[in-house]
Amino acid sequence: MMSLWKHRSKNILLQNRPSVAIDSTPGPEKRMDRIDRKILALLQENADIALAELSDKVGLSQTPCWKRIQKLQQSGVIMRKVALVSPEKIGLGLTVFVSIETADHSGPWLEQFAAGVSAMPEVMELYRMAGDVDYMLRVVVEDMAAYDAFYKRLIKAFPLKNVTSRFAMERVKSTTAYQIPAEKAA
Repeated sequence: MMSLWKHRSKNILLQNRPSVAIDSTPGPEKRMDRIDRKILALLQENADIALAELSDKVGLSQTPCWKRIQKLQQSGVIMRKVALVSPEKIGLGLTVFVSIETADHSGPWLEQFAAGVSAMPEVMELYRMAGDVDYMLRVVVEDMAAYDAFYKRLIKAFPLKNVTSRFAMERVKSTTAYQIPAEKAA
């Protein structure tokens, strides 16, 4: 069975592309049809699905299916292929949601803060927020001692007005698969 990521005897890997900001200009999602959406849904469920199986499930032969996947990659809809790892099974048992307020809202400060926090390996996600907090982080560490060390590095690196930590007791739901919006009628 030929793997989706090995086609015509060539190893084809998705490029690791950094996350990019999404603007409101019409993008590739406006041009996706029902088959593209089905391909995306199936790949989000199992990125290792064989090309023959994927093609069969979307009703295409292998070559047109592969070309669609390539277009989805080139347009940035498919960003990369990754392995999902259980944090607990590698010793990362503590998830912390960190709310940050800052007194400085300037562009240069934001750039410095975003670059510095993004370089911290414990930070899995970083969001700039609207509302009563300025930034929200999802931090994953081994234990409370590891979080305390992270916290001390964070507050030493940046002048922050307020930092509030919320500790997850249980992960009830976790998914990486987005609901693919249906095609809009023309």
